Amino acid sequence: MSPPSLDRALRTLLAAAAVGVLPAGWAADARNAPGPADDPGAIRVLLVARTETTLSSQMNGTIGELQAELGQKVAKNALLAQFICTETQARAKVAGAELNMARQNLDAKRNLQKLNAAGDLEVLMATTEVEKTEGALTLARTQAGYCQVRAPFGGRIAKVLAKPHQTVSAGTPMFELVSDGPLKVRLNVPSNLLARLKPGTPLTVGIHETGKSYAAQVSAINARVDAVAQTVELEARLNAEHPELIPGMSGIARFTTGP
Repeated sequence: MSPPSLDRALRTLLAAAAVGVLPAGWAADARNAPGPADDPGAIRVLLVARTETTLSSQMNGTIGELQAELGQKVAKNALLAQFICTETQARAKVAGAELNMARQNLDAKRNLQKLNAAGDLEVLMATTEVEKTEGALTLARTQAGYCQVRAPFGGRIAKVLAKPHQTVSAGTPMFELVSDGPLKVRLNVPSNLLARLKPGTPLTVGIHETGKSYAAQVSAINARVDAVAQTVELEARLNAEHPELIPGMSGIARFTTGP
C-alpha cells in the first residue's frame, strides 16, 4: 500500500487536473509537460450554464406542494412550490379592508370640509391614514407573494432540496436551477499565452461524454492572473446550441489558430 501522504498528493493532483489547474509546485512543470493525451495544445475544459442559481424560501412556513422534479424543464415564472399561507392571505385581506375604510373616511372628511364642518387638519390626518394603510396592504401582498416559489428564468431543475409538507425557515435552499440555451466553456490556460488571446479567438472543444467536437470562440478573459498556478481563466461561447450538451460535461479544447 502507498503511504497516506502519497495518496493525498495523488488525489490533489487528479482533482486539479480535472479543471486544468495544478497546485503550487507543479505549475511550472505543467507548462512544460505534454497536455492531455500527450497533446501539448490540448487544454481541459468544463461546460457550465450561462445562468444558474439556488432558489431559497423567502418566508418561514410549511410547503404545501412541489410542482417541479429533478431534470424537469420549466418556463420563466413557472410555479415550482406553493406554501400553506392561510394566515398570510388573511392578513392581506384585512389590510385591504382597512384601506377601503380609510379611503371612505377621507372622502367623508373632504365632503365635510366643503361644508365647513371639518378642518384642514382632519383632512390631512385622514390622508395620512390612507397612505399608512396603503403601505400596510403593499407589505401584506408582498409577504403573500412569498407563498409561491417561481422560476426567475427558463431552464431545468438541477437539484430538488425541499420536500412536500416540510417546514422551512427563510433562506432555506429549495431548488437549483440552470438556464437553457448555449452553454459557456470554462478553461484555464498558461498566463504566458495571455498576449495572444482576445475575445473572438476561435477554438475547438471536444467533449468526452458525446465524443464530438464543437466550434467555439473566446468570450471573456479574467482580469487577474492566478499568481500561484500562473494561469488565467477564460470563458468561451459555443457557436451554436447543441441539445445533447448539459452543464458539467468536460473535455479538451484546442485553439484552432494556436496560441
